[in-house]
This record gives sequence, C-alpha cells and structure tokens, in this order.
Amino acid sequence: MLSRLLRLPALLIVLLGASSAIAQPLAEIQTNQGLIVVDLNSEKAPNTVANFVRYAKEGHYAGTIFHRVIAGFMIQGGGLDSNLEPKPTHEPIRNEADNGLTNATGTIAMARTGDPHSASDQFFINVANNTPLNFSERSETGWGYTVFGRVIQGMDVVQRISLMPTDGGDVPYQNITIEAVTIKE
Repeated sequence: MLSRLLRLPALLIVLLGASSAIAQPLAEIQTNQGLIVVDLNSEKAPNTVANFVRYAKEGHYAGTIFHRVIAGFMIQGGGLDSNLEPKPTHEPIRNEADNGLTNATGTIAMARTGDPHSASDQFFINVANNTPLNFSERSETGWGYTVFGRVIQGMDVVQRISLMPTDGGDVPYQNITIEAVTIKE
C-alpha cells in the first residue's frame, strides 16, 4: 500500500508534464496547394506564438499569399495580398530567436526587416537547414530569426510550393494563396 502511495505523486508529475506538452497549439494553414499543419512552440517562443495566433484568430492571413519563394531555402508569406499590397499590421514584436530553436528544415520562423525587433505578420517556413539565420548574439547582426514551431503535416506541400516557378524577385508566377489559418488549442 505504501509503495502505491509513493508512486502516486510520481504518476501525477508525469501526467501533469504530459498535459503541458499537449497544450501547445497547432496552426492549420490551408493553402490553395494543400494543408500545412504547424506545431507552435509557446514554451520557447511565447510572445511570437501569441502574435501569430492573434493574427490567425483575427482572420488576417486569409487571402494573403506566399510572395517570396526560394527553392532550397524557404517560402515566405502572411503579409501581402494577391496584388502584393501589404496588409495593416499590429506593432512589431521583440525578437525571441535566443530561445534555443534553430532554423532547421520544416521549422516556421518570423520574417523581419534589418531591425531585429521588427517582425509583425510575415512568417517563413524553412525548406533547408538555414544555419546562418540562427541566433548567435544580441547584436543587430547576430539576433537571427525567431523560430516558433515546426511543420508536422504537409511538408510535401511546403516542398511543392518551394519549387514553384518565380520571377527575378522570387515572386511565384502563380498565386499561392493562404485561404485560412485555424488555431487548434
């Protein structure tokens, strides 16, 4: 009996730990090329995930396109409509690239300008291990790009998009539309 009681706290710890791991939200990115499902890491990138979820729940991503596609590198979207016009955004968020996550194949990260703390709505999915995009130090050139999740379904869709023909500015000739982004919590 005593050994059962001693095991109970350990079982509760295991169950509580498992429930927090399950609590990570999923993002279903429905495109005109197929479905991409992303496991969002709110533990390592809480502000970035909250930002992405906010845009998704507001319906911001519906009708945006993957406007920058580079085979062997990444696909970027979420901020421009089919006429390549930027959608209004909220204030930029602070860079969380120092979270230990890396820009490995299949990860999703925030796009930004040269200012390390300028990310807002645009994101990209890595189709290669993009080590130069990783955090190296807290400096303008070392911040890197915040990874906040990974593709768990639809990497074939991501790869197909990455191989679409583009113009000289990496814009696909055919619109690759994000029809909706749904959050599953």
